[in-house]
Amino acid sequence: MGDLTDIHPLAAVSPGAEIASGVRVGPFSSVGDHVTIGRHTEIGAHVAIEGHTTIGERNRFYPFCSVGTPPQDVGYGNEATRLIMGDDNTVREYVTINRATTKEEWETVVGNHNYLMAYAHVAHDCRLGDHVILGNGATLGGHTHIGEYAILNAFLAVQQFVRIGAHAFLGAKAGIDRDVPPYMITAGPRAKLYGVNQRGLKRRGFSQETIDILKKAYRILWRENKRLDVGISQVEREMEIIPELKLLLDFLAGSKRGVIR
Repeated sequence: MGDLTDIHPLAAVSPGAEIASGVRVGPFSSVGDHVTIGRHTEIGAHVAIEGHTTIGERNRFYPFCSVGTPPQDVGYGNEATRLIMGDDNTVREYVTINRATTKEEWETVVGNHNYLMAYAHVAHDCRLGDHVILGNGATLGGHTHIGEYAILNAFLAVQQFVRIGAHAFLGAKAGIDRDVPPYMITAGPRAKLYGVNQRGLKRRGFSQETIDILKKAYRILWRENKRLDVGISQVEREMEIIPELKLLLDFLAGSKRGVIR
């Protein structure tokens, strides 16, 4: 990939934008003031990027996506809130990513190597880790936090302030109103837990021993119909706390909205 910047003559790029070498901007796209675009990023036709938006390297934006637009929040007063995106992300057609409100840290954050399929929506103040997949039409309410390698399938909706744990797998057409623990599968219109995401973990190189430990913890925490705090205490007493299990327990302890069961 060459280092020459290629801006189509029918694109509208503000003089206030910072465009690195190797960036391509397609016809009828607009890049506004305060936007920074990293090296070798490809912006297709009819893309809108605006606001205080910083985009890393080698990202690819497909036609008609809208990035860095104001939050859909009636209390927003045109403050200089931000969108920060890392490297190697794919943003497909009609995806919308809003910059933040002033209610948290003034930042919507998208990490690295994420794949956002057509019509997905990332609302204000969301934080996506790395290697996250949002299926077609997946919708995130404001202040949603998503851990690395989580997969959210098509047409689901996540309520605001919900956390999605790392390596979780969320089935299509689900309503997510509480936190989803890391490493777990959820499915159903009113989502429920269905065990450990064994296939996904195996694909990512987790050992069978680690998976078995997570499965045992799942049985204690959710299948034995006890209070969650009682299950957590039992797991801490009876099991070896490997790093993956510690991540799960810390996630549960930090839940403010409650956890899907």
